[in-house]
Amino acid sequence: MTLSRLMVRLSYGLADSPRYARAKKLTYTLLEDPDSRIRPYFDLFMIALVLSSVSVLVYETYENLGAFGYLFESMVVTLFIIEYLMRFWICSDAHRIVIAHFERAQFVNEEFRAWPALREILASKWAYVRSPLAIIDLLAIIPSYRPLRMLRLFLLFRLFKLFRYSSSFSGFGQVLKEKRFELLSLSTFLAFIVFGAASSLVIFEVDNPDSRINGIFDGIYWALVTVSTVGYGDIVPASAEGRLVALLLILAGLGTFSFFASIIVSGFSERLPDLRRRQVYAELERRGGHTILCGYGRVGQEIADSLAADGVRFVVVERDEAQFNLARRNGVLSLLGDADKDELLDTLHIASASRILCLTGDDVTNVYIVVSARYRNPGIEIIARANSSENVTKLRRAGADRVVTLHESVSRLAAQYVGQPVAFEAIAEVLRLSPGVGVDAIHVGSDNRLIGRTIGDLRLDDHKLILFGVLSDREAAPAGVRHSYPIRSKRFLFKPAPTYTLEQDDMVLVFGHHLSVSHFKKAVARSGA
Repeated sequence: MTLSRLMVRLSYGLADSPRYARAKKLTYTLLEDPDSRIRPYFDLFMIALVLSSVSVLVYETYENLGAFGYLFESMVVTLFIIEYLMRFWICSDAHRIVIAHFERAQFVNEEFRAWPALREILASKWAYVRSPLAIIDLLAIIPSYRPLRMLRLFLLFRLFKLFRYSSSFSGFGQVLKEKRFELLSLSTFLAFIVFGAASSLVIFEVDNPDSRINGIFDGIYWALVTVSTVGYGDIVPASAEGRLVALLLILAGLGTFSFFASIIVSGFSERLPDLRRRQVYAELERRGGHTILCGYGRVGQEIADSLAADGVRFVVVERDEAQFNLARRNGVLSLLGDADKDELLDTLHIASASRILCLTGDDVTNVYIVVSARYRNPGIEIIARANSSENVTKLRRAGADRVVTLHESVSRLAAQYVGQPVAFEAIAEVLRLSPGVGVDAIHVGSDNRLIGRTIGDLRLDDHKLILFGVLSDREAAPAGVRHSYPIRSKRFLFKPAPTYTLEQDDMVLVFGHHLSVSHFKKAVARSGA
């Protein structure tokens, strides 16, 4: 069998192997996936391993640890080698490259040649090998070669491995990369200043018997020490001209390093919000159950304040830059963009979210958000805002669980205020001035003991709760219920009698403090009442 046929057969075998795919995916999840749940633990382990190995190597330079030091270093280097080989493995898919070349040759009726495919594979692997982090990984292994003790100087490269495992360190590297043009220009200017000052000092001082300047190296050493404002004092100008050069160099050094500091600070100022958001988004994905709030207008701001007061983890999506900046100033985790874009919803980890609120001022946008959210997470709770009553049905058909028509709701509240202003103001003041007080729903599920019990058995007064009503799947109101209203597929029974018997999937609506509701739910879970 020729090499070309063997490569093709092996490549198709790997492509069809589920074990190989799972192994490579697991390796990628462990080493590279930014949203992985296990990668943070791996990174913490590697950080501890790097720091401990450097500490042991430094300690061993003046204290012999014997067999323990040798075994520990062998274990560390073995893990570093395994990690390097794993990263080398997942940096590209060699079998896919071979398959692509083979199918391209078959399509044009040409003979498949192994060398072009091998050349592309080697190029992809070489691109990883010569990357800065891969070079650091390789240099971190070298200190283990004990016969050449000078190679232990490379142990400092193990500290550079922290750039791979810490987002803060990697963010610093990203800042240097983004500001490389400014830093390169500044470095060129600094080199010109140092060389010019060193040359000037050599010209003025080399023939002076009181001077310690003996050559250009001494001049460069003095210039670097001076421009950095360290000033060891071992080499100082002895002539008036040399002191004038020193004064000019000090002023130039202050300006140069101030400019350098401003570049680094501005770079971090630009990057830190992104790093912080990435960290929070990763935390949302790992824990799940968060709420996505689309729109930070007047309605969104009120809801965001309520969610924050209740301790709910949420993130705001706003397309308007002014509103987005307002959310950031208010300390709200927010993202600038269109919530109806699938890529943005994926960034917000909608698959693990528990709820999404579509509160934009455009009904068309709300419909798109509802459709995208329902497609990506069929079990998510969707609450949508309808700015026009004509679009209520459209939003429900698109997949919204609840549709709120603000204009109709405000109109009805205004009508109630006109009819009963004193009662309305009393309820409004209780809700506004009493944090944690409101209407809550208690679900009668198959996993609790409320099924078959009556309203009187709940003893809501003992828990400082007021019964508001019951949402039931019953088609008609049972005997003893004076007021009932159809609400979509359920029926709302307003304050049923104490003899009313609860059924599975009923929703008991109570009015009270959230601490009372929480205590009541715990009591139900323990004993059923």
